[in-house]
Amino acid sequence: MTTPTYSGGCQCGTIRFRIKGVLNDSSICHCRMCQKAFGGYFAPLVSTKGAELTWTRGTLKHFQSSNLVKRGFCDACGTPLTYEAPDVMAIAAGAFDDPSLLPPTFQHGLEGKLSLVDHFSTLPGMTTEEDETDGDYIHRIISYQHPDHDTDTWPQPHGAKP
Repeated sequence: MTTPTYSGGCQCGTIRFRIKGVLNDSSICHCRMCQKAFGGYFAPLVSTKGAELTWTRGTLKHFQSSNLVKRGFCDACGTPLTYEAPDVMAIAAGAFDDPSLLPPTFQHGLEGKLSLVDHFSTLPGMTTEEDETDGDYIHRIISYQHPDHDTDTWPQPHGAKP
């Protein structure tokens, strides 16, 4: 049996990681501290406990969010990347190249849960291309975001295809 390997990184590609091993603990944290750290209604996190985490590019910056927890982020683009406590290192689920491989299996911090998240699946929606209010705008965007796979070097010259 082969050991699962996952990779990911920040939005701009300054920071990249690789994880070898089984990742069983993918969760959503609703606590207020995680809401603020992610700038969202909750924080999706994947514990690396029992797996081998290697930072393959760049160095995290940290914010000490409490006496026991620090949070790692990319200093270049601001992407939140880690939750680091004495007993666990967790990576932001959206930072993985394929976050769909790690669906959440548990929720933490329910005391901070906003009831509005229970209704997301009932909201009307559309694809980016279907949004007529964006018109031509969406077709003129040139993304400088790092692709969802490892690259030998980054950034690539603007206009070059990853």
